[in-house]
Amino acid sequence: MNSKNILQPGAIINCILFLLLSTALPSCGQQPAEVQHSKTFAEMTGRKELPTAGKTTDTATFAAGCFWCVEEQFRQLDGVLHVTSGFTGGHVANPDYELVCTGTTGHAEACNIIYDPKKISYDALLAAFFVAHDPTQRNRQGNDVGTQYRSAIFYHNEMQRKLATYYIKRLNEEKVYPAPIVTEVSPASAFYKAEDYHQNYYANNKDQPYCRMVIKPERDKFRAVFKDRLKQ
Repeated sequence: MNSKNILQPGAIINCILFLLLSTALPSCGQQPAEVQHSKTFAEMTGRKELPTAGKTTDTATFAAGCFWCVEEQFRQLDGVLHVTSGFTGGHVANPDYELVCTGTTGHAEACNIIYDPKKISYDALLAAFFVAHDPTQRNRQGNDVGTQYRSAIFYHNEMQRKLATYYIKRLNEEKVYPAPIVTEVSPASAFYKAEDYHQNYYANNKDQPYCRMVIKPERDKFRAVFKDRLKQ
């Protein structure tokens, strides 16, 4: 195990604040949020990040707007083994992209993230989630509007639920964002993989205008602030 990939106690808190203050990471065309603070994040929470013992892989599921952007950002992190773009949180079985885009299925565009908890913790993934999009926008991210673009954390166990609600509570208490966080915290349910052309979208479509003008700048900012946690 490479010890540099596990944040030391308290570092996860400082990491979130640093990212929010120094490099706003708008998701898919949104404008960066203005972030207010009066303390270091360590002073706000005191939460210590610890690796998960006894597991070889674990799963995180996040919705943060367009899954093309979210997928590419999380793929950069050391310890993230695989990212799948898809749909979850709805009431229609086996939806396709066109149906989800109608906003009638209840699904969110989401990413299923398989990770190695010996290299990266769920805390660190939450830090990336909270800075990779604006969690104060309800049912939209920038120009992408609809319930399918909502901010959501789909937890797979009680530990994930507690951590998600913990960070939301503390971020709101300290008014880190100019408006309350509206991120949904719900139990994970059926996850439907999106069509093949959505998978590794940036890697397969780098020359497309959307990839060059939106995804690449966000990815590059993400890589800059997570430079010590990137895959080699």
